[in-house]
Amino acid sequence: MIIKKLSLLNFKNHPEKKFDFSPQINCFVGNNGAGKTNILDALHYLSVGKSFLGNTDLNNIRSEEDFFAIEAEVENEDGEDIIKILQPKEAKKVIKKNDKSYNRMADHIGYLPSVMISPYDSNLISDSGESRRKFLDSMISQTNSEYLFDLIQYQKIVQQRNALLKYFAKNRTWDKDSLEIYDDPITRFGTKIFEKRKKFVEQLNPIVQNFYSIISGGKESVSVIYESHLLEGFDSDQPDKKFKDLLKESLERDRMLTYTSKGIHKDDLLFEMDHVLIKKIGSQGQQKSFLISLKLAQMSLVKELTHKTPILLLDDIFDKLDDHRVSQLIELVNQENFGQIFITDTHKERTESVVKKINEESIIFEI
Repeated sequence: MIIKKLSLLNFKNHPEKKFDFSPQINCFVGNNGAGKTNILDALHYLSVGKSFLGNTDLNNIRSEEDFFAIEAEVENEDGEDIIKILQPKEAKKVIKKNDKSYNRMADHIGYLPSVMISPYDSNLISDSGESRRKFLDSMISQTNSEYLFDLIQYQKIVQQRNALLKYFAKNRTWDKDSLEIYDDPITRFGTKIFEKRKKFVEQLNPIVQNFYSIISGGKESVSVIYESHLLEGFDSDQPDKKFKDLLKESLERDRMLTYTSKGIHKDDLLFEMDHVLIKKIGSQGQQKSFLISLKLAQMSLVKELTHKTPILLLDDIFDKLDDHRVSQLIELVNQENFGQIFITDTHKERTESVVKKINEESIIFEI
């Protein structure tokens, strides 16, 4: 997949911008605050329909304007498509492919897979399990459209069950039978999500280990481990029964807490180095190397599962890496044939030096 052209209108700090891209390497250089990262965020929108920075859609409309629009010409195996994203202030976001609107956001996810490597990745190590779950869900959604549908359904049902638990507490009443109505759909969708997460992490882990070994020189061993309530006393033949048992066992606890305390919505990823959580013992350099390995593994696995080469978005990472890690990253980019790459940097000379080491055609845009 190649993004040939990009047009921005009223997107963040850009009143209007147009780009004709190289099919290989595209660099955006300029001072801090010029809007380089915002361009990468627009490319991220084209991939998954939302900001990687976590901003709400309305907050991405340029100040005092009524909408933002992103448009791109995308080359694929069958020809070219025009992708348009329009977010008015007073209406829902619209995503179109060749002027035809998607009925569901899930139908677009996976069309243009992407991987973002940015300074914000450190949150994956330091934050709560929710950020790691979102990361895992984002990875799998780009490879499996059914997964996103199951996830949305599961989240809706858990919200409904939680609302009923809060209603019971507020009104000092209790109806166990009404609550158990949710057991079957929670179990059905939750089990499917669990099995996909478990398989995906099993595939991801050895790829992360391989990339980390290359970047770090094999000094430490790392692992990505899937943690789930369904793995406690796991019966591979009956995960749905395990889920129903969990809901029954935690019923009184849920009643007191007024929310569903057990389930795949509490899953987590454990990032370990030499069998200890990396956030406890990993140096800054080791953590950065791990995160880059994780993202490159994501790219490799998405490519393997979808037969599409994701676009690679590198946001301001040369400021955060020492020369050795930059060299290792460049070597990996050369070896792995990562496809179209977009880079932001504050130093034009450094960018030119880095790009020269990658044997690909490149364009540098001054922002």
